[in-house]
Amino acid sequence: MKIILTHGYFIDEDPKEREIMRPYPPLGILYVSAWLEKFGFDNLVFDSTFSTFDKLKADILVQKPDVLAIYTNLMTKVNVVKLLAFVRQNDSLSHCKLILGGPEVRNHAERFLKAGADVLVLGEGEQTMLELVEHFDQGKSINDIQGTALFDADGKVQINPDRPQLRDLSELPLPNRTKIDLQLYFDAWKQKHGTSAISINTMRGCPYTCKWCSRAVYGLSYRRRSAKEVADEIEWIQNTYNVDTAWFVDDVFTVNHKWLREFNDELKSRNLKLPYECITRADRMTEEVIDLLKESGCFRVWIGAESGSQRVIDLMDRRVDVQKVRDMIVLAQQKGIQAGTFIMVGYPGETEADIFETVHHLKSSNPDIFTITVAYPIKGTELYAEVEADFTKSLDWATSTDRDIDFKRTYSRKYYDYAVRMIVNDVNSFKASLSKEYYRFLKFKTKAVAARVAMRLSR
Repeated sequence: MKIILTHGYFIDEDPKEREIMRPYPPLGILYVSAWLEKFGFDNLVFDSTFSTFDKLKADILVQKPDVLAIYTNLMTKVNVVKLLAFVRQNDSLSHCKLILGGPEVRNHAERFLKAGADVLVLGEGEQTMLELVEHFDQGKSINDIQGTALFDADGKVQINPDRPQLRDLSELPLPNRTKIDLQLYFDAWKQKHGTSAISINTMRGCPYTCKWCSRAVYGLSYRRRSAKEVADEIEWIQNTYNVDTAWFVDDVFTVNHKWLREFNDELKSRNLKLPYECITRADRMTEEVIDLLKESGCFRVWIGAESGSQRVIDLMDRRVDVQKVRDMIVLAQQKGIQAGTFIMVGYPGETEADIFETVHHLKSSNPDIFTITVAYPIKGTELYAEVEADFTKSLDWATSTDRDIDFKRTYSRKYYDYAVRMIVNDVNSFKASLSKEYYRFLKFKTKAVAARVAMRLSR
C-alpha cells in the first residue's frame, strides 16, 4: 500500500509569511508518519512548504498513492479543496482514498466530504489514521471507526464517536523529521534572521478557555511528555542537525512548574544547550519560572496579552490580569530574556478607549517585539457563535477561509486597519524616542497621527 502525507501550504503563495520568514515543518503529519511506520506502514511525506501546487499534483500523478492524507487548517483549506477536486477529476487516481485531518475538518465535515474526501479524521490523528490504513489494506469497512466522519449508505454525514486521546505521550515516536528536507527551513531562517530554528512539541492541548481559540483537535485537555523524553529529543536533534535555536510550539510552555524544574535539571545533567523561544501566559510565570527559563536556554518568551484593556481581556475569557502581563514582560527583560507579545484589535465590544489602553499597555511594558492582527472568528469557537448572526457578507466556502469573515463591530472594518497602523507606528515612535533616534521618532509619529485621523474619519 502506497501512502502519501501532505499539507498543501506553499510559502510562495503567502506574502506575509515571506516577509516574516518564520516557517516551521509540519510536525503533525511527521508524527503521523512516524506512528504509521511504528506499526509497519511505510509512507512518503510531500512537504509542500517550499514547493508548488503543480509539483504536488505531478508527484501524486507519478506516485499514484492508494491513500492520500492531507492536513487541513485555515491556511491550507483552499488548496486542500483544490487538491481534492484534482484527484477526483483524474481517472488514474480513482482508486485513491482521500483522508483529511487537522483543525479545520471537524466544523466543516459535510462540505469537505462533498468536496471529495472519503473520510475525515476528527481530533488526534495517529491512532485513527493507523486504523483507517489497516482497514483499507485489509479491504474492511471503515464505517464504525472512532474519531471519523464520512457519508453513510444514504449519503448523510455520519459522525462517529470521538476516539479517546492518547493518554501517555511517551508512546509517540519522535516526529519523522528525516522524511523531509529540514535544511530548506534552516537556510530560510538563517538568511532572514541570522540563525536557524527547529520546532519541538512537548505537550498537547491547552486547559484554558479563550473564546477565540480553536480546540478542534485536542479539546480542553493537557497532556505532556516527560522532561527526559524532551531532553532525549533535543540530544537527538543536536546529534543529527546543525541548528542554532528551537521553537517550542506548546500553547503554554510554563503551565507546569514542576515539569519545568525537571526539564532544566535534565538539560544541566547532560550539559545540553539549545537556545529556544516559547509561548506562555503571565499567570503561569513567576520570578522562579523566569530564572528557570533563562537557565534552561530561553532567549525569548512570548507572553499572551491580546489587549491592553482588562475589560476586553475579560470579554475574551482570557482569565489573566493585564498588569500581571506587563509585570512579567518587564521582569523577563530584566532577567535577560527578550519578551514578545500578541495583540488583537476589533474584538466584539472593544471601544476606542480600549484601543488606546492597548497603546498604553505596549508603551508601559515595552516588549522587544509584538505582533498584531484584527480579530476574526474561527468556526467552532465561542467567538464565532457570538458573532455569527452579525456576519456582514456571504463568502464562497471553497475559495475563502474564516480569516475572510467580517462582522458588525463597534466601528467599520477600515477603522481597525488604521488602528493597527496607529498602534504599530505610535509604539515604534515611543521606542525611537527612548533610543534618541529623533528622525525615526518623527517618521513613526507622523504616520501614527495620520492613522489616528484616518480612524476618526472611517468610524
